[in-house]
Amino acid sequence: MKQAEKEDYLQNYDLLKKRGKPFFPYAVLKDASMMLVVFVVVAVMAIVLGAEQGPKADPTTTTYVPRPEWYFFFLFEVLRVLKPPWLVPIATVGIPTVAIVLLLLLPFYDRNAERRPERRPIAMIAAVMSISAMAYLTFLGASAGTPTEIDQPAPPGTEAGLQVAAQSGCLACHKIGENGNDGPGPELTEIGDMLPRAAIARSLQVGPAIMPSYAELPPKKFDDLTAYLAALNGNE
Repeated sequence: MKQAEKEDYLQNYDLLKKRGKPFFPYAVLKDASMMLVVFVVVAVMAIVLGAEQGPKADPTTTTYVPRPEWYFFFLFEVLRVLKPPWLVPIATVGIPTVAIVLLLLLPFYDRNAERRPERRPIAMIAAVMSISAMAYLTFLGASAGTPTEIDQPAPPGTEAGLQVAAQSGCLACHKIGENGNDGPGPELTEIGDMLPRAAIARSLQVGPAIMPSYAELPPKKFDDLTAYLAALNGNE
C-alpha cells in the first residue's frame, strides 16, 4: 500500500470511528437481545421436541462404541489416519497446536493493512485451507464406520471370526494389529503362536481376571472367534 493510500485510509477510518456508536449500551444491548432470542428458541425446541435420551450408562459394558461430539470429528479422523501409538501425541497435540500457533501468528507475518479479501492473499489462503481441512476431516469423521473395525486382513477362512471379534468388544481391552487398546488385556496380533486353540477356547469360556466370558455366544460364532484368534500369527 502506498503512503498516500495509507494516509487516506487512516483518515476515513478515523472519521467513521468518530461517527460510530459507543460499545455500551448499543452493542451490549444488541448482543443481549440476540442471546435472549437464542435462549428462547432453544428452550422452546427442548420443550416441544424434547431431548433424545438413550439407555442408562453401563460402565461395565465392553461393547460400547465410543464416538466424539461432532466438533471433534476432525481430530477423530486424524487419529484414525495416524494409528501407530507413537504418533498419537502428534495427532492429538502436535498437529492442532502447530495449526493454532500459525493462525495466531498470522497478523505478524502478514502485515498487509488491506481489508478487502482479494488483496489479502496470505490471510485468505490460510483461512480457506484451515476451513477446508477441518470441514473435510469433519465430514470423513462423521461418515466413518465404527472405530471397532479391524483393518488387519483375516487369515484365510476366518473372515467370519474377524467380524465376531470386532463386534464383541475385544478391542476394548486388546489390540489386533494397529486397532484396539494397549490393555488391560494382552495384544492378540500373534496370539495363535503363543497359545493353542484349546487354550484360547478355554480363556474365552472362563473369562480370566476382568475379561468377560464369551461362553454365551452362539456355538457358530464362538467357533468362528476361536478359529480366528488361533490363526493369528502376525503374518498378513
